[in-house]
Amino acid sequence: MGIVAGLDSSPDFTRIVVCDTDTGAVLRQGYAPHPVEGRPSDVDPQAWLLSLGEAAGGGLLEGVQAIGVSAQQNAVIPLDAQGNTVRPAMVGGDKRAQVAAADLVDALGGREAWAQAVGAVPQAAQPVTKLRWLAKNEPENALRTAVLLQAHDWLVWQLLGRPVRRTTDRGGASGTGYWSAATGAYRPDLVELALGHQAVLPEVIGPSDAAGTTPEGLLISAGTGETMAAAFGLGIGLGDAVVSLGASGSVMAVHPEALTDQAGMITSLADATGMHLPVVTTLNAVRALRGAAELLGLPDLESLSELAMKSTPGSHGLVLLPYLEGERTPNLPHTAGTLAGLRRESMKPEHLARAAFEGMLCGLADALDVLRGRGVDVRRIFLLGPAAELPAVQAAAPSLFGVQVVVPQPADYTAIGAARQAAWALGVSQGTLDPRTPPAWQGAAAQVLEPGEELAVGQAVRQQFTAVREQTHPGAFRP
Repeated sequence: MGIVAGLDSSPDFTRIVVCDTDTGAVLRQGYAPHPVEGRPSDVDPQAWLLSLGEAAGGGLLEGVQAIGVSAQQNAVIPLDAQGNTVRPAMVGGDKRAQVAAADLVDALGGREAWAQAVGAVPQAAQPVTKLRWLAKNEPENALRTAVLLQAHDWLVWQLLGRPVRRTTDRGGASGTGYWSAATGAYRPDLVELALGHQAVLPEVIGPSDAAGTTPEGLLISAGTGETMAAAFGLGIGLGDAVVSLGASGSVMAVHPEALTDQAGMITSLADATGMHLPVVTTLNAVRALRGAAELLGLPDLESLSELAMKSTPGSHGLVLLPYLEGERTPNLPHTAGTLAGLRRESMKPEHLARAAFEGMLCGLADALDVLRGRGVDVRRIFLLGPAAELPAVQAAAPSLFGVQVVVPQPADYTAIGAARQAAWALGVSQGTLDPRTPPAWQGAAAQVLEPGEELAVGQAVRQQFTAVREQTHPGAFRP
């Protein structure tokens, strides 16, 4: 068929991969940082175009027939009626908007009302919350706002020459807080609740649809958010879950239906294929490991892992509830961490190190159980993030999660997912691919870990963790 490109405009950089349309093999790649210092809450979106141009330099896109765009989620770009930016894009986990999030929850009648409306309870990062902040703090800018785009919508629109038609995809729309994955429709009333008036929203097109063609004849696919593109690049499907180990953690799985969770623990996202990506987030993942390393006077997580491997499963009865920053899953926003099971024989550095790893993973296993409890089938887990490479994580994760664990080799999965989407849209436009079936690309190269004979040991560690959690926070997980 030819070659396609995938573009990942992350919070810090633009990465472009050029792939073979049939196999997904990466043929060449480009990279450029955004010309922005640090991670500000407000960014001129022109910075993304500048780094895109730099990353595509040197003839990188020569011969490319289609481009897919993925970009950071939660960025919202308010435009005026002429299509000019009203103010810089509001990006990232904007802490300014925490009060606005609480305002919105109350304004609609509580967490359950939001969960029913759009499958997510407003958080500070979400576009709907940023609109509320804008209305309260910059009312003149809010009043001038006539059109709302997210980062990948804006980039696609720019690549197409700023046409009258503006588009997005289900994945990107599902993270806004004003589009429902369950109904597949916008909630303009929630935009008005947040912004104070209606605004024009981009048309949601299908996963294999093209957003348009450039004057040079380059096809641009629908585009999507980073999370959805990474899932598509990894090639996850039904029965698969992804556990991401960042400072906070997340568990998402592919499911055929949108899930509505009255407690608001599940965020109901759509994926880039027509399926759904329910997500459960924990506030404490790698930050619990870093805290333990500092407490033990260790220089890095590799040293913590090495120390933890000198202990044994169960950490000699030591249990860490790693709710160091409060917790979202379970919903304990004002709590602190707990170290239980201190006995003379357990008071050794290696047992505390092991308890930190087990506590983090048990917290993520709790999040996984929220999805399983709603009928989500999980037979295999993809473990992502630099911490996934640590021996202590790999030793404990399969038995604690109770299924096969796959640790993919580091690669540009977000950009690869965007390229795969481009190949799909190109194939559909040429009549060589089914609009319901994406191209079958090579799976991610990965290390595969099985629970094996350790399964029973892992389940005993989970029970030990659960007993401490229930004793310390009874009923934290409502049935």
